[in-house]
Amino acid sequence: MKKLFVLAASALWLLASCQFNPEVDPATVSDATAYEIQRVEPLFWWAGMKTDLQLMVQGPNIAFTEISSDSKYLKVKKVHPTDSPNFVFVDVEVSPAAPAAIHYLLFQKEDGSWFKYPYRIERRREDSAQRESFTSADMVYLIMPDRFADGDATNETGYSTIVPPYDDGSAVQWRVDRKDPMTRHGGDLQGMIDHLDYVADLGATAIWSTPLLLDNQDWESYHGYACADYYHIDPRFGDNELYRQFVQKSHEKGLKVIMDIVTNHCGTEHWWMKEAPFDDWYHVNEPYMQMNALFSVYMDPSASQRDRERQESGWFVPSMPDMNLDNPFVLKYFQQWAIWWVEYANLDGLRVDTYPYNEPGPMSQWCKAVLEEYPNMNIMGECWDYNIPQVAYWQKDNPNKDGFNSNLPTVMDFPLEHAIHAALCEDQVWWDEGMTRVYSVLAQDFVYHDVSHLLTFFANHDHSRTGDIFRQDPRRMKLAITLLATLRGIPQLYYGDEMMFLERKDCPSCDGAKRIDFPGGWEGDSQDLFTAEGRISAGGTYADIHDYTRTLFQWRKGNKAVQEGKTLHFLSRKNVGNRNITDNTYSYFRYNDTDAVFVYINNTDEVRSLDWNHYSEFVSGPVRGRDVLTGESTVLQDGVTIPARSALVVEFNRRDSQTAVN
Repeated sequence: MKKLFVLAASALWLLASCQFNPEVDPATVSDATAYEIQRVEPLFWWAGMKTDLQLMVQGPNIAFTEISSDSKYLKVKKVHPTDSPNFVFVDVEVSPAAPAAIHYLLFQKEDGSWFKYPYRIERRREDSAQRESFTSADMVYLIMPDRFADGDATNETGYSTIVPPYDDGSAVQWRVDRKDPMTRHGGDLQGMIDHLDYVADLGATAIWSTPLLLDNQDWESYHGYACADYYHIDPRFGDNELYRQFVQKSHEKGLKVIMDIVTNHCGTEHWWMKEAPFDDWYHVNEPYMQMNALFSVYMDPSASQRDRERQESGWFVPSMPDMNLDNPFVLKYFQQWAIWWVEYANLDGLRVDTYPYNEPGPMSQWCKAVLEEYPNMNIMGECWDYNIPQVAYWQKDNPNKDGFNSNLPTVMDFPLEHAIHAALCEDQVWWDEGMTRVYSVLAQDFVYHDVSHLLTFFANHDHSRTGDIFRQDPRRMKLAITLLATLRGIPQLYYGDEMMFLERKDCPSCDGAKRIDFPGGWEGDSQDLFTAEGRISAGGTYADIHDYTRTLFQWRKGNKAVQEGKTLHFLSRKNVGNRNITDNTYSYFRYNDTDAVFVYINNTDEVRSLDWNHYSEFVSGPVRGRDVLTGESTVLQDGVTIPARSALVVEFNRRDSQTAVN
C-alpha cells in the first residue's frame, strides 16, 4: 500500500516538475530549513563531468513537492519514486557552461508555498579527467590512521555532534584509550600530515590509508570499515577540508594518495539504517545470514544458486549490513560517491575492500563508470584468495570462460604473500617447499591478464605482523623486503614493517593487537621511531632494517628494469640420497632492453657461492655491476659468496655484456 501511495504522489510530481522556472524569483523564496531538507547527496557537483548527476534528496514528505530550478544551467530531467515519501531521486543535467556558483533547487509544497535549496556547481581542475594514477613504478605505504600518529589532541575527549548535525541529535563519542587495542587511540589526519617527510624519505611514492570516513560503531570503530556517512570524514580524524589538504601536501612531497572505499557494506550506525529510500536498499537479513566467503561460486560451473545468493546477500558480520548493488539507485549512489571524492580531494587511486563480496555485474559497472570519468585511474580490489585462477578471474580483461569482465584494473596478490610467509619460515625443505613456493607462484603468471597490475605485499592490516611470522629474525625480514622491492607488480609496505614491528601480546589473536601504535606518533612516547636519532637510541634492529628498506626503495624509484621489466628466474636443486630437493635459494633477473638487475635470495643457514655458468642463457662471462645494498662496484662471477639468510642485488648495463635473452 505504501508503494502505491508514493508512486501516485511521484506521478503528480513528475508532471509538475520542470527544468527551469523563470516565474519564481529565488530572492522571494525562503531557504529550506534543516527540517524541510535534511540531506542532499552528492553534496555538490562540477560542470563538465561525463557522469550524469542524480541527486538523492531527503526531507519529510519530500515526495509531495514539485521541484524545479532557478538556473538555466541546471535542468531537472526526471524524478524517480522511492518506497518512502521522505526520499526522492532527481536526475539533473548540468550544462558544461555552468559557472562556479550557487544554483537553487526550488520546491513547491501542496499548499502552494515555496522553499529553496542552494546547490553548488564548481569548475573542474585543468586536465582532471586525464589524471595519472599509481603504477608498478610506485611503492605504496599502507597506514592505519588511528594507529599512526596523533597530530591534534583537541579531537580526543568528550562528545561532538556529527557534521553536518543530524536531525535526531546523533553524536559520536571520543573513546580514546591506548591501553585498549580495540578502541580509538587518537591517530588522525594531522598526524599523517606531520609525518609525510618520513614516508617520502623511506622511498614510498604513494599512500593508502584505511578508511577515514565516519564510522560510528560503539565498538571497533577505529578501523573505519563500517561507514556511517559516505560524504564526511570522521571528525575524530579531521574533516573534509583537512583531508583535501592532506592530499595536497602529499602531492607536494611526491606522494600519490589512494582512498580505501567500501561498497559491499556499511555499518549498522549508518543514518539510512533508520530509514532507507527503498525497502531493498540493503539486503534485509532476518533471520541473520552470514556470508559464506565462497568466491568460487562466481566461476564454478557446479555452484548452487543457494551458495551464490549467500555470497552476494549475506552480511559480512552482524555490524556490517550488506548493500544491494542490484538496486540501480544504490549502484548509482556508489558510482557518484567514488567519483565525487576523486574530484573533490584530487585523488590518485582507489582501493576497494572485500571486492568479491559485491554483486559482480554491478561492480563491473561501477568500475566502468569510474574509468569512463578517469581513463587512467587505477583501482585495486581486495580479492582475498590463495588460489591464483580465482584471483585472476577478477582482473580487468582476463579471458574468463564465462565472458565476465570485472573492469577492475588491479588485484591484490594474496597467493604471493602466502608463499613468501611459508617460504621464509621453512628450514627443512623438500622439492616443493621453501623458495620453490615463490618460484611456483611466479611460474603461474601466465594466468593473469597483466602482471604489472598486481599489488604485491607480505603484510597488511588484516594479517599478523610479519615480525612475529618471521620469528623476530631481521634476516628473514630483510629477505621479504628484498623480494617486495624487486619482484614484478606494485609493491605495498605496511606501516612499521620497515622496522619489524611486533604485535601486542595483551590481546592474542585480536585484530587490534596487529594494528599497533607507531612509537613517536604521540606526545610523551618514550621512543620516536620517526627520527634517525630515535631509531638508533631505541637499540635493537630498528635503524638497521629501516635503512635496508630505505636503500632498496629509494633505489627502486629510478630503476626501470625492476619497475617495468621482464623476469627470468632460476631455482637450484641438490641431491640428498636418492631425492632431488631445493637448496632453498632463488635467483632471478629483472630486465629490459638496456639494463638488468640480478637478485639472489639465500634462504638457508649456510653461505652460498655463485655458479655463474648457471645463468649463461642470460649472460655469458663475468659482469661488472653495482651492488645495490652496499653501493659498491662488484663483479658477478663464479665464487661470489652470499651469506646465510641474506640477499644479493646487483644492477648492470646489458650493453656491456653478451646476452642470449631479448
